[in-house]
Amino acid sequence: MSTSKHRNRVQEFQVALGEERIDLKLLRELCFGGIPFEGGIRALCWKVLLNYLPLDQTVWDSFLTKQREVYSQFLKEMIIQPGIAKANLGLNREDVTMEDHPLNPSPDSRWNNYFKDNEVLLQIDKDVRRLYPDMAFFQRATDYPCQLILDPQNDYETLRRRVEQTTLKAQTVNRNRSGVTNVSSPGKSLNLYPSNEYEVLPSGSEAHWEVVERILFIYAKLNPGLAYVQGMNEIVGPIYYTFATNPSDEWKEHAEADTFVCFTNLMSENRDNFIKSLDDSQCGITFRMESVYSMLKDKDMELYLKLQEQNIKPQYFTFRWLTLLLSQEFLLPDVIRIWDSLFSDQDRFHFLILVCCAMLILIHVHTILAKAKDLQDHS
Repeated sequence: MSTSKHRNRVQEFQVALGEERIDLKLLRELCFGGIPFEGGIRALCWKVLLNYLPLDQTVWDSFLTKQREVYSQFLKEMIIQPGIAKANLGLNREDVTMEDHPLNPSPDSRWNNYFKDNEVLLQIDKDVRRLYPDMAFFQRATDYPCQLILDPQNDYETLRRRVEQTTLKAQTVNRNRSGVTNVSSPGKSLNLYPSNEYEVLPSGSEAHWEVVERILFIYAKLNPGLAYVQGMNEIVGPIYYTFATNPSDEWKEHAEADTFVCFTNLMSENRDNFIKSLDDSQCGITFRMESVYSMLKDKDMELYLKLQEQNIKPQYFTFRWLTLLLSQEFLLPDVIRIWDSLFSDQDRFHFLILVCCAMLILIHVHTILAKAKDLQDHS
């Protein structure tokens, strides 16, 4: 795109976002063709498209203050208070033992929940450390570490320390979305990460992956029916990256809380794909996977019949495409560009099915081989 054309495009976005009341239809049309990064435009558009920011711009300041305060409250209740309780265990042993203790079999026991949470936390930890390994971003320190968590007055157990100190006496069961369980050997200390694998950040710093870990842990705690399922990290990653690289410090500082709400909103539309019991229902993943093939049948009967003839079922590849919104099929800049269009479409999941269908038509192996043969013949 020429420089002047690009400048005009940036200006169109600035005008649309500068209105006292944003015209959502116009914004969607603009975003569908790709959103510029300059001036934090993309991060702002995503917040509107993911139903976080209201269309009335005059209420943004008070609205954002309230939302971010709610998130701070979640941090206090779900990470800081349990961490303090654990840290105090040695100090108030006799009080704790009277009321609750680590071996209390009661399902309501605070300790029972603590250990259950640890299983979820270990799975999240393993996944977030592997986020976009070809990029240094997630291993780097954030400019805005969470002060609530890193307050030097706090002598309590953070999520990172919790992972490092956890040794599960029983077997650790990792459950992935397909119901496959990986069981690690019992009693093995979970020192899974050799110190040379990740740069150890100085005290008072935290890496971007740790922020993502916190977002997912709080989401899991607030959504016990779904909790955490492998792959959710791939959906948080691009949203957090977009918000945490915002050129505006004023927005960047709140990337964690803003990502949490946008991820929660997106998952409220996408969560049925992660719920195994809904797989065969009209809203579940099986129905969506089959929709890709019925769309293909309509658009390219020849290719559809070819796939049928070779017994290539949609679940072989569309499962991952649909649940993770194509986040693992492309490099991050391309994922972000696809999501510009996806988020701007009013019926985003129908559009996702169209994108999957287009991918099948365009990357179809027979076409590639025919082209290669053609190149060979004319070389």
